[in-house]
Amino acid sequence: MAKINSESIKKFKSKLQIKKPWDSIIIFVLNVLIAIPLFIILHQNLIDPNWPLHLDRVLIFVVLVIVIQLILRLLKTVLIVCIFFYLIALVYGSIFGKYGFNAVFEDYRAMVYAMADSPNPQDVIVSKLLPFPNKSKTLDAIDFNNPKVRNFALSATRKYFNEVKSNRKDRLLIQCFAVFKEIRNKWNYVNDPKGREYIAYASESLQHFSGDCDDHAILMAACIRAIGGTPRLIHTGGHLYPEMLVGNKADLETANYLIKEVLFVNESRGKEIHYHIDERGQIWLNLDYTAMYPGGPFMSEEILGALTLE
Repeated sequence: MAKINSESIKKFKSKLQIKKPWDSIIIFVLNVLIAIPLFIILHQNLIDPNWPLHLDRVLIFVVLVIVIQLILRLLKTVLIVCIFFYLIALVYGSIFGKYGFNAVFEDYRAMVYAMADSPNPQDVIVSKLLPFPNKSKTLDAIDFNNPKVRNFALSATRKYFNEVKSNRKDRLLIQCFAVFKEIRNKWNYVNDPKGREYIAYASESLQHFSGDCDDHAILMAACIRAIGGTPRLIHTGGHLYPEMLVGNKADLETANYLIKEVLFVNESRGKEIHYHIDERGQIWLNLDYTAMYPGGPFMSEEILGALTLE
C-alpha cells in the first residue's frame, strides 16, 4: 500500500510540473551569443588550411556550439536564475532611461564589429573586461567645470589659430588643436612620488604644468571637454594618454588638411597622422604629450582600456 501511495505521489508531482521549453531556448540563444565572438577569435588566430567551402571553419563553429551547449546545460539552474535577475535589471534600465536592452544590443553589436575588423580580436574582449585603473579618481580629477580650467582653455583658443577662418564644425576642431598646442608647449614631465600613484586634478596641474602621463592626459581631457570637444583616455598598462574624437573619415580628411597644411605645417611635414577607429567606426586622434602635433606617433598603440567623456 505504501509503495502504491509513493508511486501515486510521484505521478501527481510529475503532472504538476510545468514543462519549460524556454529553458532550452534561453540556453541556446546564450550559446550563440558566446560562440560568435569565440569563433571570431579562433578564426583569426588559427591557420586557414583552405578546405573547400571553408568546411574547417564550419566544423570549428559546430564543435564550439556543442561544447558550449554542454557546459551551459551543466550550469543551467544557476544561469537561468542569473539571467532572470539580469532581465529585470534591463527592464528597469529601459523604463528609466539607463542601461537597457537597446544599450546591450548596441554594445554587443559594436564589440562583434570591432572583433571582426581586428587582427587580434581577443584584445577587444580583454579591453572590455579589464578595469580602467583608478577610474573614479581619474573622473573626479577631470574637473572641466572648474572656472580655472575653462578660462585656460579659452585663453588658448585666443592665443593660437584665432585668425583661421572656418565653419562652426571645423572651428571646434581648430580650438581643440589650440588647446593641444598650448599644453604641449608648456608641459614638463615629472614623476610621481616614489611608490605612490599621485593623480592631480586638472585645475591643480594648471599651476605648474608639470606631472606624469596621467596628469597630462587628465589636463588635456578636461580642457578639451571644457570647450565642447569629446576626449577619451587610453591606458596601455604602463602609460596613459589622451585622444579626441574627430568623427568619420570625411572629418579625418579635414583634420589631416588642417594639421598638415594650415596649423602644424613644420611639425608634421613628411609625417603621418596617427589615430584609432573604435568599434562604432568613430575616429580618435592621438594627443599624447610625446607628439609634436595632433595625431603624432603613438608612444604605445596597445589599448587595454578607454575612458570616454561625453
